[in-house]
Amino acid sequence: MMSEKVRRPILGFTMLFLLLALLGVTIWLLVPALQTDPGGRLFLGIALFAGLMFVPPGFFLVHPNEAKVLVLFGRYHGSAKEPGFWWVNPFTVRKRISLRVRNFETAKLKVNDANGNPIEIGAIVVWRVVDTAEAMFEVDDYENYMRVQSESAVRAMASSYPYDSHTTGEAALSSHTDEVAGNLMRQLSERLAKAGVEVKEARISHLAYSPEIAQAMLQRQQASAIIAARYKIVEGAVGMVENALEMLAQKGIVQLDDERKAAMVSNLLVVLCGERATQPVVNTGTLYGG
Repeated sequence: MMSEKVRRPILGFTMLFLLLALLGVTIWLLVPALQTDPGGRLFLGIALFAGLMFVPPGFFLVHPNEAKVLVLFGRYHGSAKEPGFWWVNPFTVRKRISLRVRNFETAKLKVNDANGNPIEIGAIVVWRVVDTAEAMFEVDDYENYMRVQSESAVRAMASSYPYDSHTTGEAALSSHTDEVAGNLMRQLSERLAKAGVEVKEARISHLAYSPEIAQAMLQRQQASAIIAARYKIVEGAVGMVENALEMLAQKGIVQLDDERKAAMVSNLLVVLCGERATQPVVNTGTLYGG
């Protein structure tokens, strides 16, 4: 693979001063020759002036956070990355590459997650060029290469995780954002390294079920939430009943046999777990029908 060679060209102001000096010499040769001697001095002045015409095309500027890749007669000659006013061989081709940090947002891609459910996913990639030679010569168009590889990495990452976690500790797209982002960044770094591109950050920007299953998955999520809420309610109610029985036994307020405890537990659970307000019933008899 071709690697970057940082080159510092000739200072532009030095060549500009030299150009002006040679231009003065040329005028000094031409003016007297035109008046008196149209011979050797005239031809020398014309040749020198013609040669000076090749100097100005060699001047160029390098702005902050950009580079110029220099190609001379089909060969990579180096990269000018230092900001300033420079001069190189006028036959050198100078190709500009931005070194600034850039954002790219993928389209909303439709893929299948690890469970085979169709989902829509998109990501934002923060990137910059770090090797100008690789970016210019190893791939045909590094910007298009970055876009295509980013979408490919998002698809590969999305297919390795489920949308929601259904078991304890299972990594999922919707809940383990840091782990998912780290996986995406690793895949992007591996794919884009050959293009001289460094990935600064990668995050999911859009995540949703596909429209054809969105309603069914919403009902599934609602059912899971209801089950989880019921579990918490029952767990809390059992603890409250257990605490109530222990306090009654410790304070000796009433002595309950197993049948009365069962009835009390049943009544308390109905009161604590019911969705609607309960209606009190006054029992004037006994549990044994007396």
